[in-house]
Amino acid sequence: MTGRAIFCICFALLTPAHAAAPLDLDQFRGRVVYLDFWASWCGPCKQSFPWMQTLADTYAGRGLTVVAVNLDMNRADAEKFLHQFLPTFEVRFDPKGEVAVSYQVKGMPSSVLIDRHGVPRFTHVGFLPIDAPALEAQVQELLAER
Repeated sequence: MTGRAIFCICFALLTPAHAAAPLDLDQFRGRVVYLDFWASWCGPCKQSFPWMQTLADTYAGRGLTVVAVNLDMNRADAEKFLHQFLPTFEVRFDPKGEVAVSYQVKGMPSSVLIDRHGVPRFTHVGFLPIDAPALEAQVQELLAER
């Protein structure tokens, strides 16, 4: 299966955590997507959320979309976490882990950086603030591509 096919299938399976409508893949056409998998019990996720918000705020105008996919089985746990951070980027809920399986998620948080053509280009397991500059450089690299 190509990276594009995985991208399309995965987003079709997402159940929204905040938004009322399913995620529409067409809205990401031509954009770089930072796809993050997280759980409320994950300590590093608590560090990554403020960073992802800054990333979204900084690069949205240049073509970046941040999508965070929650893997908690109990939606109330996810909502409590979200209430703490109040992200303005896309947040989705995948309690069965179908999207995570498609992307072969091996730890929390995990992220996939997808280029403007829907091709997964970079993957990361875990988050440490010291790694943020390297992650941001990858985002900038993909945003510079056309």
